Amino acid sequence: MKTLVIFDSQYGNTEKIARAIAGAIKGEVKVQRSSEVNIADLKTYDIIVAGAPTYGGRPMPPMVEFFKKIPDSGLTGKKVAAFDTRIATAIVKIFGFAAPKIETAMKAKGGNPIVPAEGFFVIGGKNAILKEGELERAAAWGKTLAK
Repeated sequence: MKTLVIFDSQYGNTEKIARAIAGAIKGEVKVQRSSEVNIADLKTYDIIVAGAPTYGGRPMPPMVEFFKKIPDSGLTGKKVAAFDTRIATAIVKIFGFAAPKIETAMKAKGGNPIVPAEGFFVIGGKNAILKEGELERAAAWGKTLAK
């Protein structure tokens, strides 16, 4: 299986999660920032995983722009999965999280989710750090993708 893990990251935490997910997947795996992905190359992957920090209840703008570039049926027949990084506060819960919106964008382009969208927690605001155990949890989630 050939897998592409796409991410955006503001402070490096989402990239760490993306790499932990990728490291747990067997087979050929590539990790790329959304701004570096060649849309035409998406057809060469069996599984496409995408994740971004939650930013105002949505994915960061570069991830939103990435999905706008994909043709309407550009993920048809692809297995997809979505994740985000998030802060566990009541105010964030009101606006929602990025992962479900990423999953919706992938489904709109024809993708077939293979696992529920997942969120990984950070602590703090500016210069946030990953909550302890999140890299291990990301790796465990990554292992479920190829099953």
